Amino acid sequence: MASQIRTRPRRPHSPHFLREVAGWLHMGDCNKFYKTYSKNNLTGGILVLWCTHAICLGFHCIPVAEGRNDVFSAIYTRFVVAPEVIVYDFACQLAPYCLVREAEYFRHTRFLIDEMHAHDHTRCGQACFASNAMRFDDRMRAINTSAAECGNKGMKRIRKSVSFMAYNHAIQFTKVFLDVWNRNVINRMANT
Repeated sequence: MASQIRTRPRRPHSPHFLREVAGWLHMGDCNKFYKTYSKNNLTGGILVLWCTHAICLGFHCIPVAEGRNDVFSAIYTRFVVAPEVIVYDFACQLAPYCLVREAEYFRHTRFLIDEMHAHDHTRCGQACFASNAMRFDDRMRAINTSAAECGNKGMKRIRKSVSFMAYNHAIQFTKVFLDVWNRNVINRMANT
């Protein structure tokens, strides 16, 4: 991933601030919350940021189960300008999380749930769904909303090997795997 260009902002830890933020972050009526995923006592794995061509933009290891904070941190600390569109399986929860923390930075970003995961979000607003955005915006139709799922499926090839490696070896192995992955994707694109 690109080198860090900014640090995460420090937020006060006062009970009043935390209660206020907690109220903002549970906006909406999504029936899929991160707390159900973070209690399974699994390690977080590897968070990979993919472009719409299934090219890895960067990755980082997650110490505990993936959450909105990991995605927020990866984007905020590494991208000079926030992406125009972020397609993510929990975009309904990522949007308020990012906008509460850095509204100015994310002010022009659209947060969309990919088509594959949309069926699980039965109580989320229609504005969150990539399929709805595609109906009304020609630029959205060109986006491959399943690029990350294709890339993540490829990551399963190294899951078992990485789980038995020391941390530094796992990072290096993952980097080499993703470098080869990117080269193969670019070669395929050049040959079409």
